[in-house]
Amino acid sequence: MSEPQAAPTADDNGAAPSSTDESAATRKRPKPGERRTQILQTLAAMLEQPGAERVTTAALAAQIQVSEAALYRHFASKAQMFEGLIDFIEQSVFTLVNQITEREPAGPAQAHKIVSVLLQFGEKNPGMTRVMVGDALVHEHERLLARMNLFFERIESQLRQCLRLASDAAGSSTPTMDANAQASVLTAFCVGRLQRYARSGFKRMPTEHLEAAKKMLIG
Repeated sequence: MSEPQAAPTADDNGAAPSSTDESAATRKRPKPGERRTQILQTLAAMLEQPGAERVTTAALAAQIQVSEAALYRHFASKAQMFEGLIDFIEQSVFTLVNQITEREPAGPAQAHKIVSVLLQFGEKNPGMTRVMVGDALVHEHERLLARMNLFFERIESQLRQCLRLASDAAGSSTPTMDANAQASVLTAFCVGRLQRYARSGFKRMPTEHLEAAKKMLIG
């Protein structure tokens, strides 16, 4: 049994296809989810440009060559677009962190690798780095900054957990205090490196002299 043909619909520019180009338009129409992914990828790419701390929906739509209304068919608001980027950051980084904690014994080895994967992720995704350090979120909804603050709190918590076990095993009389202090310093170091990367126009790499720096901070 043949499937029913879909009625012509307006494209992302708001114009319905004519009878002469309906077949071509149907072939070119993005599959479900493709346009949403394209919007997020374009937003991230625009954040990599100098002076792009604030990207407007008009500029984003122009870059993709669609109408602003087309953007809002996929995202209820601009804040929701940034939430899509934050979802990607969280999923990417914590998937790697979970792999580290499963494969490496708790202690300095875990801490070394967690710091490395976080800074390497930022280095490979400069547009995302502007989101991570909040530069791209200054004029956006406050819940977005709250989510990124929570992201770094989770990083610090993971560092605290692996370092506490190491301090305890080393016979420290104050393992919790030692781990809390060291995890706080390491998290601040990561945030500082990512901020420097974003605010230098992505010229100062977050992994610059990383191994030497980690030896000083972790041992």
